[in-house]
Amino acid sequence: MNWRDYWNQDTPIYTSERHKLLHYRLIASDIAGLIPSPEAIVLDYGCGEALFADTIATKCARLYLSDAAPLVRERLNDRFRGNGRITVLSTDDVPHLPEASLDLIVVNSLVQYLSLDEFRALLSLSRDKLKSDGRLVLGDIIPPDISPITDAKALLSFAWQGGFLRSAVTGLARTAFSEYRKIREEIGLAQYSEEEIVDLLKDVGFEPERAARNLGHNQARMTFVARPAQARDSEDLV
Repeated sequence: MNWRDYWNQDTPIYTSERHKLLHYRLIASDIAGLIPSPEAIVLDYGCGEALFADTIATKCARLYLSDAAPLVRERLNDRFRGNGRITVLSTDDVPHLPEASLDLIVVNSLVQYLSLDEFRALLSLSRDKLKSDGRLVLGDIIPPDISPITDAKALLSFAWQGGFLRSAVTGLARTAFSEYRKIREEIGLAQYSEEEIVDLLKDVGFEPERAARNLGHNQARMTFVARPAQARDSEDLV
């Protein structure tokens, strides 16, 4: 099994239904805060179940939800059928979007599941699809020095605040013996330093910077905001 197969099923990654709801509500709020204008065209790449995508869609003209897992896309289509602002795509559909057509691309909690070649290809694709003043946001990047214990502490803190501490403790114990743990040990999760992410983004024509806070609850991980380098060069001439 690879990561794509893993996510194409019901998984125990959320310790309870409340955990899942609060997670997706927080992510939706964070993404909504990144949208530059009501006319923006937005792509959430690797969106997962995106339970509150309708909230994001109220802030923009068009929201593309893209995910590689057929089961996830089926659920997204069922959930948001009838919402004229939301379009569900497979990741294979994204290359067919018009060049320079997107104002914002968000890639949250996905990079860790990609090979380096896949990550480079996604960065190049994003550069092609963004408008000259668009933004690429990479969220939940795992630095090399972070440990599972740090992630567990962040989850328990989130659970304490969100009122699902008991299920979080039980869920952490369950995850230790789950398929997620096994595939993580076999395949691993990609981890990058700040310098490595910056270099990768610059290599494909972005001017990146690390955001003040990470998307979501785990502030030991990193978020980066990148814009096409040409846009900055043009502004510097003014």
